[in-house]
Amino acid sequence: MQRSDVTRDDGTWMGLSLDVPDGRRPGLCVFSAGQRLMVSQLSRPVLLAVVDERLQGVDFWRTDEYRSFVPPLRADVGRALAGSPERWAHRFAQYLIDSSGSPMHEGRWLLSCESPLRRWRHADDPHAEYWSSMLVEGHPDGYLDWFMHSHSWEVLPLRPMPAAEDSRVKAYRKQAREGTLPPVLLWWVSGLDCHLILDGHARLAAAIAESVEPPLLQLHRTVPRDDLAARIDEAVGFYEDELARLAELRAVHGPTVPDGAATAGPQLVRLLHDLDAAEQPTWAWPLPGGEERWLRLAGEVTAGRDWPP
Repeated sequence: MQRSDVTRDDGTWMGLSLDVPDGRRPGLCVFSAGQRLMVSQLSRPVLLAVVDERLQGVDFWRTDEYRSFVPPLRADVGRALAGSPERWAHRFAQYLIDSSGSPMHEGRWLLSCESPLRRWRHADDPHAEYWSSMLVEGHPDGYLDWFMHSHSWEVLPLRPMPAAEDSRVKAYRKQAREGTLPPVLLWWVSGLDCHLILDGHARLAAAIAESVEPPLLQLHRTVPRDDLAARIDEAVGFYEDELARLAELRAVHGPTVPDGAATAGPQLVRLLHDLDAAEQPTWAWPLPGGEERWLRLAGEVTAGRDWPP
């Protein structure tokens, strides 16, 4: 796997671009059968979902079969890497690529410390209140409401969130107060329009209990490397064509026509940044056996309950 740094317009670090070689299949992946989805880890269903016919939301069922591929993070490691999302990103990138139970497959990914989740919080809202509101409730079943929360990028835990008095949460609460809490690892899944927690359920619970902003690392697919060069050429070509068009107008109408550098230049910068960082749809594989198999699996994991409602 190749890693390269991705920076903001001002040159500060914002994430790692991860190029995964061809042929790698994920251990944690999304399968689809019409409007029915299944998230599976090493052949174990961890989440079943049905998209509403009117596309207003998703009914889901968690199976409690998800297992984090990240080993326990010691407090001394948290102190050593505190305040360095870049070093944490390199550490988590290694867990992602080394584990057979991670969602990494061939293509290009971004592991970023930036997340749209941060942009939604009003400055006056307590962290505990905001992050609690972003958690999708319900266990084992629940509902992702796209009508009320369209593009709010909620967070769906892959197992029940531990209580504030849980022993692991208590240990992490001390780190949250000290500012040494390791990041929560999220995976953006476009078919659900939400983030899944890959690792850090207890750390997020600790941040909420202490009402501090949780450090985050968000994983999502981005523009594949084989498409990137062509799309960069396309963006640069548009920039050059725009400057040439305005130059022709200036030759006719004089310097009252802008040369375009003040508008086309920043637009090119934004386009190139988006190519490095923009989210791409999550891959989903056709579920072998289709809807019939999905229904059979749903009957097994729900013990025959009348689900979805």
